[in-house]
Amino acid sequence: MKHLNKLLVAVMMVMGLTSHAQDSNNPWAISFGVNAVDTKTSAGGGNNWLDRHFSQPFAVKDNWNILPSVSYLSVSKYVGDNFSFGISGSVNKITKFVTFDPTATGHDSRGYIVTNPGDLMYYGIDATVKYSFMSLIKSKVIDPSLSVGGGYTFFGDSSYGTVNPGAGLTLWLTEGIGLEFATRYKKSFGDRTVGNNTTPDAPSHFQHTAGLIFKFGGKDTDGDGIYDKEDACPEVAGLKQFNGCPDTDGDGIVDASDACPEVAGLAALNGCPDTDGDGIADKDDACPEVAGPKSLNGCPDTDGDGVADKDDKCPTVAGPKENAGCPWPDTDGDGVVDKDDECPTVAGPASNKGCPEVTTEALDNLKIQARAVYFNSGKSTFKTGDIPARLDAMSDILKNYPNAKFSIEGHTDSDGSDAFNQKLSEARASVVKNALIERGIKESNLNAVGFGESAPVATNKTAKGKAQNRRTEVKLQK
Repeated sequence: MKHLNKLLVAVMMVMGLTSHAQDSNNPWAISFGVNAVDTKTSAGGGNNWLDRHFSQPFAVKDNWNILPSVSYLSVSKYVGDNFSFGISGSVNKITKFVTFDPTATGHDSRGYIVTNPGDLMYYGIDATVKYSFMSLIKSKVIDPSLSVGGGYTFFGDSSYGTVNPGAGLTLWLTEGIGLEFATRYKKSFGDRTVGNNTTPDAPSHFQHTAGLIFKFGGKDTDGDGIYDKEDACPEVAGLKQFNGCPDTDGDGIVDASDACPEVAGLAALNGCPDTDGDGIADKDDACPEVAGPKSLNGCPDTDGDGVADKDDKCPTVAGPKENAGCPWPDTDGDGVVDKDDECPTVAGPASNKGCPEVTTEALDNLKIQARAVYFNSGKSTFKTGDIPARLDAMSDILKNYPNAKFSIEGHTDSDGSDAFNQKLSEARASVVKNALIERGIKESNLNAVGFGESAPVATNKTAKGKAQNRRTEVKLQK
């Protein structure tokens, strides 16, 4: 009886059906390749359920049983809505059976041992329903899928049923040929345990497959005598000379290529009419009743500036398209038009992008004001006095140069360590920078940097000198 069962499985492998991703044009598919069986999931052991069933999934050399030949064959039928159905047949030889026995000789660090149960033959036949996600991800190449089904497995002298959830990925090399990879967890209902070991009679296991898949079985959906695979319009009956597509308006241009399928037109204009004869189809002509150049979609241009009158805010005065056909303004009259002027309301030379250049007088004034901003010893807080007025004066100067970049430099006296003074000088520079930002200076125009006690302007041997060294400087960045 067992040999008869094995013969039946071999026949089903040739005649069987299995589930793959097809479509309505090619509902059938056949695939074949190699399969691998991994019994690790039924070995037991592990720290928890996930660890017991799904640890070491890619221990190919240690745990996988692979027959070095074509070991599965399948054919499938698409049933609609991304679902396909069928049955698959496979054969393998079990030379690596994984059990959990920490007392056995040769077990690994986790207590697992791999033995040869006697070159057991493995046969399987499995019915599967698969759902393809290829249309959902709008891909013509990548075809991921999920499947569920059941089957019957012959494992040596034993046989038993399984429930098989799985997943797969097909990479379509052409419309009808692809590389198919799949894995199934085949849950057995015939496991039995002897001592600490699960016998090889009916183990649950993973089965992985890899191979080629071929789609076929085209049909003629619209009944026009042209198979869907050859039919450019498979859902609508058409003419053979147009590859199965219709020509509703009879102008010799198929509807799929006819931009105006309900109205006869010219082949040169993709089947559309041209009322004003300017070579632009009416549907694309912004001025279909008046001839105009193609560059302006068929509309006239009175001032010749390349902007059609209907879009030109200054139709009688030439101007660039970027300014709607009007000349560019120069608000500050410095010869640099506003669009190129980084300071459009303040006159400045073109060499400085229309902005005024920072003068030596302004830099000297900034130096005076900045050095008069004193800090409390060991702190980044201002001393009392006219500090706000000094900061106001500095911001008034900086506002005259809206595109200039300035460096706020912080300094300290010699009290304290070098590291402390460096950090303190950076904090003081940041405090001044933030005060100027609060007064309307753009943050992008300011950079804060600290120099610690490395650049004194007075002696650090007197209180007065130290007070002067607790300061900031403002310098123009080149």
